[in-house]
Amino acid sequence: MKGLMGRKLGMTQVFTNDGTLIPVTVVEVTPNIVTQKKTVEKDGYCALQLGMEDLKDSKATKANKGHAGKANTAAKRFYREIKSDEMADLEVGAVVTADLFEAGDKVDVQGISRGKGYMGAIYRNNQHMLLATHGTGPVHRTPGSMATIGRNNGIINKGKMMAGHEGTYTTTNQNLEIVKVDMENNCLLIKGNVPGPRKGVVLVKTTVKPVKHVEPADLLAYELKEEA
Repeated sequence: MKGLMGRKLGMTQVFTNDGTLIPVTVVEVTPNIVTQKKTVEKDGYCALQLGMEDLKDSKATKANKGHAGKANTAAKRFYREIKSDEMADLEVGAVVTADLFEAGDKVDVQGISRGKGYMGAIYRNNQHMLLATHGTGPVHRTPGSMATIGRNNGIINKGKMMAGHEGTYTTTNQNLEIVKVDMENNCLLIKGNVPGPRKGVVLVKTTVKPVKHVEPADLLAYELKEEA
């Protein structure tokens, strides 16, 4: 498995030579720095810790500065750990860029889903409404009675499905395809949608599905013609 961090910029579309439209998500990949390397002998498993985006010196803690200093780099805003045998040859301080992947690679993209604020139990938990007939009253979307009839000392157990904050879950979209690797703009074009809002941080890694690579699409090339 291999992977890197990036920022979701938004969605657009590209075309193949036969005219097929492919919706893609643009993920900007700024250089990822290997800030820590874990080995089987020392830590019991093989993994790399990646850091992305320099943090201002005035905003970085001493611990963050010291940790990043071991890799001869500035303190980072984001850190992620990837269990990877394919990247085991990289040493602390190495730079990981978008060319880690190539067109046709199958990836899983992990991110934080969009926050939706305070939501009712019907939207948040897919619960049913009460009957909307005469005599029901204005309580169609209320959660109903919380009575426990003495079975658990009259308390509300933790985890009960109720209204509350919706969104901001760590979620993964699996088995997506990288349509293009744009090294000129340091971007990955990934077919379909990925979790999170614009500018949200995402983790792109090799899919856990059996098929790791497919034949890449033949994209339409745009050429600028100079006027005579």
